[in-house]
Amino acid sequence: MNHDVASQDARPVAPINPQGASSIILVCEHATPYIPSIFSDLGLSTDVLQSHVAWDPGAMSVAEHLSHKLDATLIAGVVSRLVYDCNRPPDAPDAMPEKSEVHVIPGNRNLSQADKAMRVATYYAPFRDCLSKTVAQTPNPVIVTLHSFTPTYHGKARKVEIGIVHDSDARLADAMLACAADHTSADLRRNEPYGPAHGVTHTLREHALPGNHLNVMLEIRNDLIRTHTQQVAMADMLAGWIADGFGRTNAAGSVQCVA
Repeated sequence: MNHDVASQDARPVAPINPQGASSIILVCEHATPYIPSIFSDLGLSTDVLQSHVAWDPGAMSVAEHLSHKLDATLIAGVVSRLVYDCNRPPDAPDAMPEKSEVHVIPGNRNLSQADKAMRVATYYAPFRDCLSKTVAQTPNPVIVTLHSFTPTYHGKARKVEIGIVHDSDARLADAMLACAADHTSADLRRNEPYGPAHGVTHTLREHALPGNHLNVMLEIRNDLIRTHTQQVAMADMLAGWIADGFGRTNAAGSVQCVA
């Protein structure tokens, strides 16, 4: 995502390719590290603000390329998850976290109910409503969320390279895992490095499960998508894999690589 686009404070959600013909709806909640000026960088250093603490590096670029490959609509948040994490409900403690990994977030400490309500109304509600509208308008919607994670967390190295994450509906996750060897040799793991117990399936619970829509959350280790070349290659691989997995579900809808 172009951070100049993200810097428009009045645009808390950025639909991309809204006329996409695919049944796939891509979601990237943590697309950018941008923090509106009214929050004074939340009291954080530039290094922290550009790190995984503030966003999911590489995820938005992969999502944009994937949107093109699948002709799929992409819904992306345009503020840092430290301002509001659009993959969390308003009552979640980490929707506006006071601490992320080892980093205290000074600008999120001791927020009043009015402060929180302002962020919910300004950043979360428009994102939620845009995604809900897109789901409602898409025949046979299939929700695929894109995230990245850091190779080292709390000092511990992570061997998993791609996580296939799901909540109570594992249909698409199961299908993708069943055909994974045809598409990638990456270290794949179910519900790692995060799963439902960590609260990461909010988008799936909010927008997929109530309507029984196929869904999956993809977590990619961010050292695998640091460069443009890596991001394009990952999107190319994922496009074929998602289409193959969807086909194995025998569900109604249209998912195919078009580019």
